[in-house]
Amino acid sequence: MPTLSVELNGDAVHAIRAPDRFTTTGPFAIAFENLGRSTHVHLNVDDELGRAVSIGETNHYVEDESKRRVHVSVSDITEPVRGKLKIVTGYGSNTRYVDLQIDPPPEAAADEVAVDETLSKPPERPPPVPPRQQAANAVERLIERGGLPAAILAFVAVTAGIAVAVAIESIVVTAAVAVVLVVSLAAALVAVW
Repeated sequence: MPTLSVELNGDAVHAIRAPDRFTTTGPFAIAFENLGRSTHVHLNVDDELGRAVSIGETNHYVEDESKRRVHVSVSDITEPVRGKLKIVTGYGSNTRYVDLQIDPPPEAAADEVAVDETLSKPPERPPPVPPRQQAANAVERLIERGGLPAAILAFVAVTAGIAVAVAIESIVVTAAVAVVLVVSLAAALVAVW
């Protein structure tokens, strides 16, 4: 976005340094850079320019040694519009005028859309990760997240449950161990991914 730079309090209290002229073809920003104490800035445009631009708020507070940007909207125009932007500080003690010109946007820019050539090519996709590497990555994440003790405990519990189920030869115990095993594996997978 085009920017009109304005320096405040540079040479003296309430001093304003801005270019004599500023030209744009659309919305722009006024960038205040305050080099001194906090100050109030009043912005105004003459009648001719007021038909094409809108500043919104006219009074702006710029804190000590800080920067502030003010957005200026521009309406659709078909012919150049010229006028003066008035910048006032110190409640009227210092005033600066900038000759402002708003040109209509170029015809080609309004009818055409620039397309980056790289968009015509499909994005490069990394090769798929082999299952062995996926398992190694899962174990690494498990260790990083502190889930290794829980995984070991779950493995021991499931092994003990299988041993008890085989020893007792009960369908109910075997089913319960199977449910615990499935839930444990699902929880481990969720924790890893």
